[in-house]
Amino acid sequence: MSIKHLIKSIALLIIIILTSCKSVDGLQSEAQLLRIPYTSTVDQSNRNYFVYLPKGYDKKQDKKWPVLVFLHGNGERGNGQDELDYVLIHGPLYEAWIQKRDLPFVMVVPQLQMFGQDTLGLGYIDNRIKDWIPKRLENGVPERPKGYIISEPMQGAIASDSSPSLSYLKGGWGNVETDLMAMIDKTLQDYQTDDNRIYLSGVSYGGFGTWEIASKNPKRFAAINPIVGWGHPDLMDSIAKYKIPVWNIAGGRDNVVPVKYFYEGMNKLEALGHHNIRFTVEEDMGHDGTWKRIYAGDDIYNWLLENHK
Repeated sequence: MSIKHLIKSIALLIIIILTSCKSVDGLQSEAQLLRIPYTSTVDQSNRNYFVYLPKGYDKKQDKKWPVLVFLHGNGERGNGQDELDYVLIHGPLYEAWIQKRDLPFVMVVPQLQMFGQDTLGLGYIDNRIKDWIPKRLENGVPERPKGYIISEPMQGAIASDSSPSLSYLKGGWGNVETDLMAMIDKTLQDYQTDDNRIYLSGVSYGGFGTWEIASKNPKRFAAINPIVGWGHPDLMDSIAKYKIPVWNIAGGRDNVVPVKYFYEGMNKLEALGHHNIRFTVEEDMGHDGTWKRIYAGDDIYNWLLENHK
């Protein structure tokens, strides 16, 4: 073999080696969905929660990633074991993992215990099946439906007393506050994360939980996003004191969590001098359609990323 051919062969070998290394790096930077075991302080049950690591995450790098904690609704409760995948049905984890959207957050997604909700004859719990759990897409981000057909006409809402008490929070996310804080602490300890950019978002029961958890831990969160869940006025003092940015979203056609109950808490925040708040009513949307539209879009993620402590 001539020197010229030998040099060409060596050069080709180097290119192949470098290309292989890049491919390995590419595989290492793909998104990951991890099941993290823990023992609940509430009932001593052995459970799991999801931690999502976004595309490009690398623990060896100095980059600190924002953390998004998501609280699901009533229908996705479960044992934190074989039922954990129900939390993949909705929300930012559905968007990032199932739809393969490139959302730049480390996500913490727990599953709430039943706390008796499976004894109330709720069809969406009693009749749910594993076939409802979506499978991860091959290519990701297919075309979304342009709208949702709802028979009820749109009509304005008049503000109403949100609740004479906080009884609607019974059996909710506040029961697992200690577990949630431990999950956040462990995530900050184990992964390249930014403790000045911890965000909290939730839907329905998780929207109520977002208000409650933020109210009890106002120093932890850089912004909160309760969707189709109102905040009781009694929860607003600490949120206003620490000026937590809020984007609360309701559905104008929501018959499950009516928009008329949202105003009292939002007005309380303003009365307390907190004006870094947004209140959006998706007038044409019902309960489920509201959060599907919001998480399928970009606005909420961009807004969260604008906020830091």
